[in-house]
Amino acid sequence: MTNERITENLVRDKLRELGYMSQTVDTVVEEQKSHIEEVKRLLKGASKSGNGGKGSPEFIISSPSSPDFLVIVECKASTRQHESTNRNRPIEYAVDGALHYASALSRAYNIIALGVSGQSTEELKVSCFLWAKGALDPKPFTNEHGRDVETILPFDDFIRLGSFDSEVSLQRHEDLMAFSRELHEFMRDHAKLTESQKPLLVSGTLIALRNTAFAKSYDEYTPEELQRQWMHVIRTEIEKADIPNTKKPSMVQPYSSIAVHPELGKSTPKYPKGVLHELIRRLNEKVWPFVSVYHDFDVVGQFYGEFLKYTGGDKKSLGIVLTPRHVTELFALLANLSVRTDQQNGQDVVVATKMLDICAGTAGFLISGMQQMMRVSSTESERKYIREHCLVGVEQQPDMYALAASNMILRGDGKANLYQGSCFDSGITKAIKSHKCNVGVLNPPYSQSDEELHELVFVNHMLNCIQKGGTGIAIVPMSCAISPHTMRETILKHHTLEAVMSMPDELFYPVGVITCIMVFTAGVPHKVSKRKTWFGYWKHDGFVKTKNKGRIDLNGAWPSIRDRWLEQYRNREVVPGESVSAYVTHEDEWCAEAFMETDYGRITEDVFQQAVQKYIIYRMLENASRRDGDSIDEEVE
Repeated sequence: MTNERITENLVRDKLRELGYMSQTVDTVVEEQKSHIEEVKRLLKGASKSGNGGKGSPEFIISSPSSPDFLVIVECKASTRQHESTNRNRPIEYAVDGALHYASALSRAYNIIALGVSGQSTEELKVSCFLWAKGALDPKPFTNEHGRDVETILPFDDFIRLGSFDSEVSLQRHEDLMAFSRELHEFMRDHAKLTESQKPLLVSGTLIALRNTAFAKSYDEYTPEELQRQWMHVIRTEIEKADIPNTKKPSMVQPYSSIAVHPELGKSTPKYPKGVLHELIRRLNEKVWPFVSVYHDFDVVGQFYGEFLKYTGGDKKSLGIVLTPRHVTELFALLANLSVRTDQQNGQDVVVATKMLDICAGTAGFLISGMQQMMRVSSTESERKYIREHCLVGVEQQPDMYALAASNMILRGDGKANLYQGSCFDSGITKAIKSHKCNVGVLNPPYSQSDEELHELVFVNHMLNCIQKGGTGIAIVPMSCAISPHTMRETILKHHTLEAVMSMPDELFYPVGVITCIMVFTAGVPHKVSKRKTWFGYWKHDGFVKTKNKGRIDLNGAWPSIRDRWLEQYRNREVVPGESVSAYVTHEDEWCAEAFMETDYGRITEDVFQQAVQKYIIYRMLENASRRDGDSIDEEVE
């Protein structure tokens, strides 16, 4: 006779074999119950019989370093009891039972649910599902190649693969942004920091929390001692990082002003242990898990972007326009990043895309590129190679460099390949060329008064720094595509303009700059390639402006729009009103609007009337403003 205890023993042995119960890891394996109060609350009425009583899966696996994930296992003895047709018989079937509990627990966690059946190792049948936090339904749990996982994986692999899910990623991002707004208000009210100091405090604290001793003992210091220790630990972590010694002072220096800030070392009636202690506590609980395990986020960049919303400072004076997260993701997909392992002379050799960003900012492009390559990687050696060799960046502004460097240090990724200084410096140019990158990405400083720092000068330099035949992608103001400039001729003399995509007018809201994405093949003159340039009219990305959250994908439209854009780009599709291709020279306008024919079939009577009304209102406002001696500052909505 079959016995469910045998199945449970097989699962327990497998978990032990995969290191779940090792003393060197922080996974907690519990059976039939959980010590986590929230889990107990959610399971209180989760009986499989539906009578409102308590229920629990055979195994509940959690980890303090992955607080938003649970792995649960439900067992049945016979493989005939593995899964019902409609998955609605939780008492009788393993998969049905696992999904029953996942439904209850997914109100607060991302659930990896395993249904397991069988009486021997050879017979053991495993089905895996992911039920994202707040999602309506589960989905099959797949590996990096899109195949269903049908075995019990190591915990880190479950978390890594689960993190790539779009619903999980979106929920994490929303949670992080909600916390960043909360943290901004706390800093404003209690820390009295400048806008440029706030992201440095975040990144410095996250670096300090890498130090296990500090993470466990920060609660014991007085406010004054904690401030000194905070700086000491940051210096220690940077000193022991595997980076050239010449770079370390540049990384440490920006944190020095915070280390002596008078408000952080004070005890207050509301926060007797000090404001810095409260900031560390909040970051340790709410943000550290995103950094220590979830490598797919530009956490520091997200905080920096959020803080910039409340000031007109750096983003104007330095021409800094931080790239929206969904655009950095789009760049990684346009670049078609890859990693594989080849056999060369009897040895396994990793071959992967190497990405260069000569204006790295907070390293958002590099992190999106790393995420995309990690997503398609298959082995730990491939992932190690990506971290050590595939991410190269340059950043001139000292504070921004410290943020980018901390971003990379927190992941152990590419930190030795980040350079501080001007990307035009001959020494830095020589260094980045030595990496032989075959993809370049760029969001240069905008609207610099010095003609030698025009956006197209940065584009040309980026293309000259990557390998011949490599792909260069830049997002620049639309003026670069339509206004005469000598650099346009220079670029086409040495490189091929493959594609230009007109982006949404409010992509960088609240900064009022209209942009386009340009894609080049480096080192192949435009006349030699004799290719038509493909132009996309990518004006509607599904994002909308909201009062408190800025511009967001409110209706979840972005993934399908992104995939459609990519399909059109890769296949060079010509679609009326959406895309067109044409031979161009440096004298032409490089944008879809210059070549697309109007699709009159889409113009209804209502659309025509609205356009006429807007035009009449605009002329009335224009005439009124001329009488008053003013100019029209706002576009007619």
